Amino acid sequence: MDKLKGALVVGFLRLFALLPWRAVQAVGATIGWLMWKLPNRSREVVRINLSKCFPELSPAELEERVGRSLMDIGRTFTESACAWIWPAEKSIALVREVEGLDVLHEALASGKGVVGITSHLGNWEVLNHFYCDQCKPIIFYRPPKLKAVDELLQKQRVQLGNRVAPSTKEGILSVIKEVRKGGAVGIPADPEPSLSAGVFVPFLGTQALTSKFVPGMLAGGKARGVFLHALRLPDGSGFKVILEAAPDGMYSENVEEGVAAMSAVVEKYVRAYPTQYMWSMKRFKKRPEGEKKWY
Repeated sequence: MDKLKGALVVGFLRLFALLPWRAVQAVGATIGWLMWKLPNRSREVVRINLSKCFPELSPAELEERVGRSLMDIGRTFTESACAWIWPAEKSIALVREVEGLDVLHEALASGKGVVGITSHLGNWEVLNHFYCDQCKPIIFYRPPKLKAVDELLQKQRVQLGNRVAPSTKEGILSVIKEVRKGGAVGIPADPEPSLSAGVFVPFLGTQALTSKFVPGMLAGGKARGVFLHALRLPDGSGFKVILEAAPDGMYSENVEEGVAAMSAVVEKYVRAYPTQYMWSMKRFKKRPEGEKKWY
């Protein structure tokens, strides 16, 4: 049954990748609009997350942001389908603007390991190709449940001579080793970790369990950190990639200080591009002791 599901999903991805770019955007927006108008669990998760993180929004403003966010989530899905099927160069050509590329070049020239840090904002699949075109990192990821989809992603994400590492013990060790020997890696900062692997720090006006992994690799200046995001341009023509050096706080030997500094940078970008965040993700599933669950 899983093989059939996997084949169907891959088939749909290939169909999306046949569309012209404007149609990819339009179909994605339509999928998101339907998710907004029809009852479904993702819509409720988006509404809960936005209401908790932006309590200042009026009911009408909240609902408008729910709709826009779901439409952007739909766009992210169809855009990513293309990034998973197309040659990497075709996705890279959609990057129309780049800001802060010198930050990455400086980090790569430092002789230390480089940790590329991103989040579920904008389109991280297009970003993956852009980053891998600049260097040959190991990309850390959580494998999808369907084997056929995982095999496709593993193949597509290494088109430019880089490697991938699943979020397993072996994958974590390979990422750590790569950084220690002066190589580059790419890691998302915002997947919710286990309680033992994270600490609660401020994020968008609430407390969010956040991974200690990235700050731990930077602590004491052992490696260089660079934030990267590929943000959708307002006219839908492509993306702007923004790069920024990790702040001093992320190099602290104090775990909570390092994690909080990382969270603050991600928050800054999410506030600047609020509808482009993956609000359907159960980012706040684990709550501090004594606090009621959100979902």
